[in-house]
Amino acid sequence: MTRDILVLYYSRHGATAAMADEIARGVVGVRGADARVRTVPPVSPDTEATAGELPETGAPYAELSDLSECAGLALGSPTRFGNMAAPLKHFLDGTAAEWLSGALAGKPAAVFTSTGSLHGGQESTLLTMMLPLLHHGMLLVGLPYTEAALHRTTSGGTPYGASHLAGGGADKALTDDERTLCRALGRRLAETAVRLDP
Repeated sequence: MTRDILVLYYSRHGATAAMADEIARGVVGVRGADARVRTVPPVSPDTEATAGELPETGAPYAELSDLSECAGLALGSPTRFGNMAAPLKHFLDGTAAEWLSGALAGKPAAVFTSTGSLHGGQESTLLTMMLPLLHHGMLLVGLPYTEAALHRTTSGGTPYGASHLAGGGADKALTDDERTLCRALGRRLAETAVRLDP
């Protein structure tokens, strides 16, 4: 039996999308797990639907059914003033029916983020992204300090989840340590989902 791990993210310049790909690599390395990578459309300040049915490139847009069908969730966003970006928050704000039905209750979840500066709100973004997941009854997993890259990293990486220092121009590629920690988070999430759903 294969368990789908939903890797759900919003990415404006590609850094969070690159992290999602690495997390998915960690997921698929676990026997009995597969990654379902999805994104969310941007939101308009005029609150009008402006995005097409499918994104021009990258992962397909998430549907609410992706949440109920997943065995675990990795949620990712660039930071916006220490919080998740509006498109991801908008998607989560539409999950009242899943909250009422308990569709995500008891499933493991993890979070990841990218920032423009080293002290640009990585940890606060990860922590605030956890709040709606706790309301959904999800079981949060992070990165333990048994991950050696947490001791080495000079850019992204926290015990709360994977992070990346993208730079002010979003031009910095993932470092080896950031890539390692993304894969470790995906692996840990998938292993937990498999243990919870034998």
